[in-house]
Amino acid sequence: MATYRTILYEAREGVATLTLNRPEQRNGMTNVMIRETREALTAAASDSKLRVLVLTGAGKSFCPGADLNHYTSDEGDIALAPEDYFVAVLLHEMPAVTIAAVNGSCAGAGLGWACGCDVRVATRSAMFNTAFLNVAFAGDMGLPWSLSRIIGAARARDLSFFPEKFTAARAEEIGLVAHVWEDDCFRERVASMVASLAARSPVALRTLKAHYLAAERMTMKDFVAIETEHHQRIGRMEDVQEAFRAFLEKRAPRFTGR
Repeated sequence: MATYRTILYEAREGVATLTLNRPEQRNGMTNVMIRETREALTAAASDSKLRVLVLTGAGKSFCPGADLNHYTSDEGDIALAPEDYFVAVLLHEMPAVTIAAVNGSCAGAGLGWACGCDVRVATRSAMFNTAFLNVAFAGDMGLPWSLSRIIGAARARDLSFFPEKFTAARAEEIGLVAHVWEDDCFRERVASMVASLAARSPVALRTLKAHYLAAERMTMKDFVAIETEHHQRIGRMEDVQEAFRAFLEKRAPRFTGR
């Protein structure tokens, strides 16, 4: 498994965790972090056994966006290629379900990465901000595309044009995050959510995500045609019969992906 300078990546039994790992700088982004995250997610996207990927931060912060001290210093860094900016696309489009476990500050490009995920959850103490206009940037990491689809175009514009910090409670209220949990039980609750997803039929789980991706760019008629084709194929699989038997026998199903 690859080793990285600014992130940690671990995959086991169908579940991966990518941890932004610059806690002394609150996990502020650098070009190296962006490149390493893109490389790790590219590998994750091609892992046919992966069901769930969690994106989180080391320490008490998720990611406050760019590390401004780093970018205004003489500290060396690598140059980014255009594909390095596609981290949010990888999070959004990879076959596995992606969860942003927001454990603290989440702003700017960090918010863009979180919004690329399928689901976002947060600690009670987490704070959010679009932030880009505060540092004279128009934004990156796909935030205008993803945020407007998550919370609606008008509200996304308001948060972007008037960037101010807002709480996890507010993020939950506007639909940006699905759940807010107390800091002391956050990791446990995330683990429970991940275990629930990982226990699902892997074919059904990945196909359901594929359906949401297809629905974003199709008419309803075209989508239902594809959905029906997948429905008929999955209906003949052993996992479906196992799910039926387990339900009737009141036990946990044992899925094999066949």
